[in-house]
Amino acid sequence: MNMATTPSLPFYQPTARECDLFETAHDNGLPLLLKGPTGCGKTRFVEHMAARLGRPLYTVACHDDLSAADLIGRYLLKGGETVWVDGPLTRAVREGGICYLDEVVEARKDVTVVLHPLTDTRRTLMIDRTGEELVAPEGFMLVASYNPGYQNVLKRLKPSTRQRFLSISFDFPDEQTEIAVIARESGLEPDRVAPLVRLAGRIRALSGMDLEEGVSTRLLIYAALLMAGGMNVDQALEAAIIQPLSDEPDVGVALRDLIATIYG
Repeated sequence: MNMATTPSLPFYQPTARECDLFETAHDNGLPLLLKGPTGCGKTRFVEHMAARLGRPLYTVACHDDLSAADLIGRYLLKGGETVWVDGPLTRAVREGGICYLDEVVEARKDVTVVLHPLTDTRRTLMIDRTGEELVAPEGFMLVASYNPGYQNVLKRLKPSTRQRFLSISFDFPDEQTEIAVIARESGLEPDRVAPLVRLAGRIRALSGMDLEEGVSTRLLIYAALLMAGGMNVDQALEAAIIQPLSDEPDVGVALRDLIATIYG
Protein backbone atom coordinates (compact mmCIF):
# COMPACT_ATOMS: atom_id res chain seq x y z
CA MET A 1 0.00 0.00 0.00
CA ASN A 2 1.27 3.49 -0.85
CA MET A 3 2.22 5.09 2.47
CA ALA A 4 1.06 8.47 1.16
CA THR A 5 -2.52 7.22 1.18
CA THR A 6 -2.48 5.22 4.42
CA PRO A 7 -5.57 6.40 6.37
CA SER A 8 -3.64 6.96 9.62
CA LEU A 9 -1.33 9.49 7.97
CA PRO A 10 -2.14 13.08 6.97
CA PHE A 11 -3.08 12.78 3.31
CA TYR A 12 -0.42 13.80 0.81
CA GLN A 13 -0.32 12.96 -2.89
CA PRO A 14 3.29 12.59 -4.09
CA THR A 15 4.15 14.16 -7.42
CA ALA A 16 7.65 12.69 -7.86
CA ARG A 17 10.24 11.17 -5.49
CA GLU A 18 9.97 13.83 -2.79
CA CYS A 19 8.95 11.33 -0.09
CA ASP A 20 12.02 9.19 -0.79
CA LEU A 21 14.28 12.25 -0.70
CA PHE A 22 12.82 13.40 2.63
CA GLU A 23 13.26 9.95 4.16
CA THR A 24 16.85 9.65 2.94
CA ALA A 25 17.67 13.14 4.24
CA HIS A 26 16.17 12.23 7.62
CA ASP A 27 18.11 8.96 7.82
CA ASN A 28 21.36 10.80 7.10
CA GLY A 29 20.75 13.79 9.37
CA LEU A 30 20.61 16.27 6.50
CA PRO A 31 18.59 19.52 6.60
CA LEU A 32 15.96 20.10 3.93
CA LEU A 33 14.65 23.27 2.29
CA LEU A 34 11.25 23.34 0.57
CA LYS A 35 10.70 26.01 -2.09
CA GLY A 36 7.38 26.86 -3.66
CA PRO A 37 4.30 29.09 -3.80
CA THR A 38 1.90 29.56 -0.92
CA GLY A 39 -0.67 26.82 -0.49
CA CYS A 40 0.92 24.23 -2.79
CA GLY A 41 1.28 21.53 -0.13
CA LYS A 42 4.66 22.12 1.55
CA THR A 43 3.32 22.07 5.11
CA ARG A 44 1.08 19.05 4.48
CA PHE A 45 4.09 17.25 3.01
CA VAL A 46 6.09 17.81 6.21
CA GLU A 47 3.15 16.73 8.39
CA HIS A 48 2.77 13.58 6.31
CA MET A 49 6.46 12.71 6.47
CA ALA A 50 6.75 13.34 10.22
CA ALA A 51 3.84 10.96 10.82
CA ARG A 52 5.24 8.44 8.34
CA LEU A 53 8.60 8.45 10.16
CA GLY A 54 7.02 8.48 13.61
CA ARG A 55 8.82 11.65 14.68
CA PRO A 56 7.40 14.49 16.82
CA LEU A 57 6.89 17.61 14.72
CA TYR A 58 7.39 21.18 15.91
CA THR A 59 6.10 23.70 13.38
CA VAL A 60 7.04 27.37 13.65
CA ALA A 61 5.27 30.00 11.53
CA CYS A 62 8.06 32.53 11.01
CA HIS A 63 7.34 36.26 11.09
CA ASP A 64 9.12 39.61 11.30
CA ASP A 65 9.44 39.53 15.08
CA LEU A 66 10.52 35.89 15.44
CA SER A 67 13.88 35.86 17.20
CA ALA A 68 16.42 33.21 18.11
CA ALA A 69 15.11 33.30 21.69
CA ASP A 70 11.65 32.34 20.45
CA LEU A 71 13.15 29.19 18.95
CA ILE A 72 15.64 28.32 21.69
CA GLY A 73 13.74 29.30 24.83
CA ARG A 74 13.86 31.79 27.68
CA TYR A 75 13.57 32.20 31.43
CA LEU A 76 10.00 32.78 32.63
CA LEU A 77 8.41 33.48 35.99
CA LYS A 78 6.34 30.54 37.23
CA GLY A 79 4.91 30.38 40.73
CA GLY A 80 7.31 33.01 41.99
CA GLU A 81 10.34 31.22 40.54
CA THR A 82 12.37 31.86 37.43
CA VAL A 83 12.47 28.73 35.30
CA TRP A 84 13.92 27.92 31.92
CA VAL A 85 11.38 26.98 29.23
CA ASP A 86 12.61 25.33 26.04
CA GLY A 87 11.52 26.78 22.71
CA PRO A 88 10.31 24.56 19.84
CA LEU A 89 13.74 24.16 18.24
CA THR A 90 15.30 23.09 21.54
CA ARG A 91 12.49 20.62 22.21
CA ALA A 92 12.92 19.10 18.76
CA VAL A 93 16.66 18.70 19.33
CA ARG A 94 16.22 17.15 22.78
CA GLU A 95 13.55 14.71 21.54
CA GLY A 96 15.08 13.84 18.19
CA GLY A 97 12.10 15.35 16.43
CA ILE A 98 11.54 17.40 13.30
CA CYS A 99 11.56 21.20 13.51
CA TYR A 100 9.79 22.86 10.58
CA LEU A 101 10.38 26.58 10.03
CA ASP A 102 7.61 27.76 7.72
CA GLU A 103 8.57 30.83 5.62
CA VAL A 104 11.99 31.05 7.24
CA VAL A 105 12.93 34.22 5.32
CA GLU A 106 10.39 36.15 7.41
CA ALA A 107 12.34 35.55 10.64
CA ARG A 108 14.91 37.94 12.09
CA LYS A 109 18.53 37.60 11.02
CA ASP A 110 19.70 36.18 14.36
CA VAL A 111 17.67 33.04 13.64
CA THR A 112 20.01 32.13 10.78
CA VAL A 113 23.03 32.33 13.08
CA VAL A 114 21.43 29.79 15.43
CA LEU A 115 20.59 27.41 12.59
CA HIS A 116 24.03 27.20 11.01
CA PRO A 117 25.63 24.82 13.57
CA LEU A 118 22.62 22.51 13.20
CA THR A 119 23.01 22.36 9.42
CA ASP A 120 26.59 21.14 9.21
CA THR A 121 28.58 18.25 10.66
CA ARG A 122 28.47 19.74 14.17
CA ARG A 123 24.68 19.32 14.49
CA THR A 124 24.79 21.34 17.69
CA LEU A 125 22.58 23.91 19.36
CA MET A 126 24.19 26.33 21.79
CA ILE A 127 21.95 27.70 24.53
CA ASP A 128 23.89 30.72 25.74
CA ARG A 129 21.50 31.54 28.58
CA THR A 130 22.00 28.16 30.27
CA GLY A 131 25.48 27.30 29.02
CA GLU A 132 24.24 24.07 27.43
CA GLU A 133 25.49 22.74 24.15
CA LEU A 134 23.07 20.17 22.75
CA VAL A 135 24.18 17.64 20.17
CA ALA A 136 21.29 16.63 17.95
CA PRO A 137 20.54 12.91 18.26
CA GLU A 138 19.60 10.55 15.47
CA GLY A 139 16.09 11.38 14.33
CA PHE A 140 16.42 15.16 14.62
CA MET A 141 15.82 16.95 11.34
CA LEU A 142 15.64 20.61 10.43
CA VAL A 143 13.21 21.51 7.64
CA ALA A 144 12.59 25.04 6.38
CA SER A 145 10.41 26.48 3.64
CA TYR A 146 10.08 29.71 1.75
CA ASN A 147 8.33 31.19 -1.24
CA PRO A 148 10.89 32.37 -3.83
CA GLY A 149 8.26 34.64 -5.38
CA TYR A 150 8.09 36.76 -2.22
CA GLN A 151 11.83 37.31 -1.86
CA ASN A 152 13.21 40.82 -2.10
CA VAL A 153 16.45 42.61 -1.31
CA LEU A 154 15.65 42.86 2.41
CA LYS A 155 14.19 39.38 2.85
CA ARG A 156 16.00 36.60 1.10
CA LEU A 157 18.04 33.55 1.98
CA LYS A 158 21.74 34.13 1.52
CA PRO A 159 23.52 31.64 -0.75
CA SER A 160 25.66 30.63 2.25
CA THR A 161 22.48 29.55 4.04
CA ARG A 162 20.77 27.91 1.06
CA GLN A 163 23.83 25.78 0.37
CA ARG A 164 23.58 24.19 3.81
CA PHE A 165 20.31 22.47 2.81
CA LEU A 166 19.14 19.87 0.39
CA SER A 167 16.29 21.48 -1.57
CA ILE A 168 13.03 20.42 -3.18
CA SER A 169 11.04 22.69 -5.47
CA PHE A 170 7.26 22.47 -5.18
CA ASP A 171 4.61 23.76 -7.54
CA PHE A 172 0.90 23.29 -7.95
CA PRO A 173 0.02 19.74 -9.04
CA ASP A 174 -1.14 18.81 -12.52
CA GLU A 175 -4.86 19.08 -13.25
CA GLN A 176 -5.87 15.47 -12.59
CA THR A 177 -3.83 15.24 -9.39
CA GLU A 178 -5.25 18.52 -8.12
CA ILE A 179 -8.81 17.34 -8.83
CA ALA A 180 -8.15 14.13 -6.89
CA VAL A 181 -6.62 15.99 -3.93
CA ILE A 182 -9.43 18.55 -3.69
CA ALA A 183 -12.14 15.91 -4.03
CA ARG A 184 -10.58 13.84 -1.26
CA GLU A 185 -10.05 16.78 1.08
CA SER A 186 -13.46 18.37 0.56
CA GLY A 187 -15.83 15.53 -0.25
CA LEU A 188 -17.02 17.39 -3.36
CA GLU A 189 -17.64 15.20 -6.40
CA PRO A 190 -14.73 15.20 -8.90
CA ASP A 191 -16.95 16.43 -11.74
CA ARG A 192 -17.78 19.51 -9.65
CA VAL A 193 -14.13 19.98 -8.68
CA ALA A 194 -12.93 19.94 -12.30
CA PRO A 195 -14.25 23.45 -13.16
CA LEU A 196 -12.56 24.80 -10.02
CA VAL A 197 -9.23 23.44 -11.17
CA ARG A 198 -9.74 24.81 -14.70
CA LEU A 199 -10.48 28.19 -13.15
CA ALA A 200 -7.30 27.98 -11.08
CA GLY A 201 -5.27 27.19 -14.18
CA ARG A 202 -6.65 30.24 -15.96
CA ILE A 203 -5.93 32.51 -12.98
CA ARG A 204 -2.38 31.18 -12.61
CA ALA A 205 -1.71 31.70 -16.31
CA LEU A 206 -2.89 35.31 -16.34
CA SER A 207 -0.31 38.05 -16.68
CA GLY A 208 -0.91 41.72 -16.09
CA MET A 209 -3.50 41.17 -13.38
CA ASP A 210 -2.59 42.79 -10.06
CA LEU A 211 -2.10 39.51 -8.21
CA GLU A 212 0.96 38.69 -6.12
CA GLU A 213 0.38 35.01 -6.70
CA GLY A 214 -2.04 32.59 -8.36
CA VAL A 215 -4.81 30.85 -6.48
CA SER A 216 -3.52 28.12 -4.16
CA THR A 217 -4.70 24.54 -3.88
CA ARG A 218 -5.61 25.40 -0.28
CA LEU A 219 -8.09 28.07 -1.43
CA LEU A 220 -9.58 25.65 -3.94
CA ILE A 221 -10.17 23.17 -1.12
CA TYR A 222 -11.88 25.93 0.89
CA ALA A 223 -14.14 26.71 -2.07
CA ALA A 224 -14.94 23.03 -2.55
CA LEU A 225 -15.77 22.64 1.15
CA LEU A 226 -18.23 25.53 0.91
CA MET A 227 -19.83 24.04 -2.18
CA ALA A 228 -19.99 20.58 -0.62
CA GLY A 229 -21.76 22.18 2.34
CA GLY A 230 -24.49 23.54 0.08
CA MET A 231 -23.29 27.06 -0.72
CA ASN A 232 -23.88 28.16 -4.29
CA VAL A 233 -20.92 28.55 -6.63
CA ASP A 234 -20.93 32.36 -6.79
CA GLN A 235 -20.90 32.77 -3.01
CA ALA A 236 -18.27 30.07 -2.52
CA LEU A 237 -15.90 31.53 -5.11
CA GLU A 238 -16.41 35.08 -3.83
CA ALA A 239 -15.45 34.05 -0.29
CA ALA A 240 -12.72 31.53 -1.09
CA ILE A 241 -11.06 32.96 -4.21
CA ILE A 242 -11.97 36.52 -5.18
CA GLN A 243 -11.74 38.20 -1.78
CA PRO A 244 -8.59 36.38 -0.57
CA LEU A 245 -6.71 37.09 -3.81
CA SER A 246 -7.13 40.86 -4.02
CA ASP A 247 -8.64 43.97 -2.45
CA GLU A 248 -8.63 45.82 -5.78
CA PRO A 249 -12.17 46.31 -7.22
CA ASP A 250 -10.99 46.04 -10.83
CA VAL A 251 -9.24 42.76 -10.09
CA GLY A 252 -12.44 41.47 -8.51
CA VAL A 253 -14.38 42.38 -11.64
CA ALA A 254 -11.83 40.59 -13.84
CA LEU A 255 -11.98 37.48 -11.68
CA ARG A 256 -15.78 37.43 -11.76
CA ASP A 257 -15.69 37.72 -15.55
CA LEU A 258 -13.26 34.81 -15.67
CA ILE A 259 -15.51 32.74 -13.41
CA ALA A 260 -18.43 33.46 -15.74
CA THR A 261 -16.50 32.03 -18.69
CA ILE A 262 -15.91 28.79 -16.77
CA TYR A 263 -19.29 28.36 -15.09
CA GLY A 264 -21.49 30.16 -17.63
